[in-house]
Order: sequence, then structure tokens, then C-alpha cells
Amino acid sequence: MAAKTIRIIPQARAGVVERLGRYSRTLNPGLTIVVPFIDKVKPLIDLREQVITFAPQPVITEDNLVVQIDTVLYFTITDPKSVTYEVANPLQAIEQLTVTTLRNVIGGMTLEDALTSRDNINSQLRVVLDEATGRWGIRIARVELKSIDPPGSIQEAMEKQMRAERDRRATILQAEGVKQSQILTAQGDQQSAVLRAQGEREAAILRAEGEARAIQTVFTAIHEGRPDRELLSYQYLQMLPKLADGQASKVFVIPSEFTQALGGLGSAIGSAIGGPVPPAPPAPPADNGRAAEPDGPRALPEPPKPTDPPAA
Repeated sequence: MAAKTIRIIPQARAGVVERLGRYSRTLNPGLTIVVPFIDKVKPLIDLREQVITFAPQPVITEDNLVVQIDTVLYFTITDPKSVTYEVANPLQAIEQLTVTTLRNVIGGMTLEDALTSRDNINSQLRVVLDEATGRWGIRIARVELKSIDPPGSIQEAMEKQMRAERDRRATILQAEGVKQSQILTAQGDQQSAVLRAQGEREAAILRAEGEARAIQTVFTAIHEGRPDRELLSYQYLQMLPKLADGQASKVFVIPSEFTQALGGLGSAIGSAIGGPVPPAPPAPPADNGRAAEPDGPRALPEPPKPTDPPAA
């Protein structure tokens, strides 16, 4: 008798008491007293969040494809009285409501949208189920689509499409890589050519400036030294072999200034030794394929005759 009078309700459990066949009260966790033979305690109800998995259900999409969808449902009992008296089989009611709601939601989507919009589908299912099960004393916490399995032929077609898409992207990336490489190579060649041209230009400028300074220095030194005619003639004669030196020099043309330089040099030598100097032979005509001028070759100027020294 004492065991039937004193009842202990565990944590996260609830009990519904019927007195003489009618609902009396809900037993909360802890120690409680009931009247034997008058009060009847129905089986305890679990108030924790529960998870149920439904078998794969065939659903037809908007593009007339049959897919198998597995659903996972998370729910919590919030009102033991309502879940006891408002619905006969809560789990079966939730399963059938989930299947019908899922078919309504998936029926308005294509297969591609269904595969990529799981969050949207879960939200719509949770809202509809929570609204319908609220009067049953059940709160739907989450609804998750465990898997969406299209037919085998559709899976093969999708795999081929994905493979072709990956190949296309790989080809595009490879072509872009080759294009970028060629662009960078062309830019490198252009910059190299520009830098090389700038270097050659600066080198030419520096070389020209050096030659100009050298010429200016030589010119200044010559004018400051005031060379006479005989020294210039001697330097001119020393430069003639260098002018004629070279593999391409087949014909050596004696310029007209050669006779003048030779005459001046002879005059200088005659003046130095104190004796007469015979005149230099006339310069041979240049072998340039043209007839000689009517006046004939120019004769060398006669050097001045040295005066005789006075007799002792």
C-alpha cells in the first residue's frame, strides 16, 4: 500500500495522473503522493530532446525525377497532458506529417535546387512541423535531410557532367597560364630590349663625349705647342701607312697633299744640312678610272734655295 501511495518521479520525466478515469494532474520530478485505487499514474513521459530517423521516402521533384530522401527529426515534449490526450501515436503522426510536408517542399524544386538548398528545405520543414505539432505538446527543434539519392542513371549523368566541367576548367586554367606566361615573356623581352637600347645609347653618348674631350685636348695641346710646318709634315707622313693598313685596302692612292708634305720635309732637311735639295718628283695621277685633267698633275712647290755661306 505504501509503494502505491508514494511515488518518486526522476529528473526530466513527467507523469500524468488520472483520478477515476479523468485527468487530475501532472506529476513533476520529485516525491509525490497518490491515492491508491483512485489515482492512476500513466507511464512516465521523457522530457528530453529525442531523435528519430525515418526510412527513405520516395519524392518526386519538379523535373519529374524520383529521389530517395532520408530525414532526421529532433523534437522535445513540452506538455505531457497534450501529448497524452491530443494524439494517439505521436511518433507516427510526426513521421507522416514530415513525409507529406517534405513532398510538398521538394515537389516545387528541381533536383539541382534540392541538392544545393538543404538549409532552405530544413527551415521550411521545421516551420511547418512546429506549427502543426504545437497543439500536441511537441516542439520541433531541428529537421535535417540525411541524404538525397537520385536514380543511378542520373548519378552517372551528373558524374559525367561534373567530369566534363572539371576538364573544361582545367583547360581554361591551362590556357590562361600559357597566355599569362607568354605575356610575361613578351614584357620581359620588351623591357630587356628597352634597357639594352638605353645602355647602348648612354655608352655611345659617353664614348662620343670621351672622343670629343680627347679631340679638344689634342687640339688645345697642338695650338698651345705651336708646331711648325716641318713637324706637321712629318706627322702626316707617319700617318700614311696607318691609313693604308687594312685587309680591304687593295689600291693605295697617294693624295695630293703628300707632295706638299714631302716638299716641306725636304726643305727642312736641306736647311738643316745646308745644301740644295732636288725637287720632289711629281705625284702620280690617281687611278680612279677618270681621264687626267687638262692642266696635268700639280707640281710640288720648290723649296727655297739656301743661301751660300759667306767665304771665310
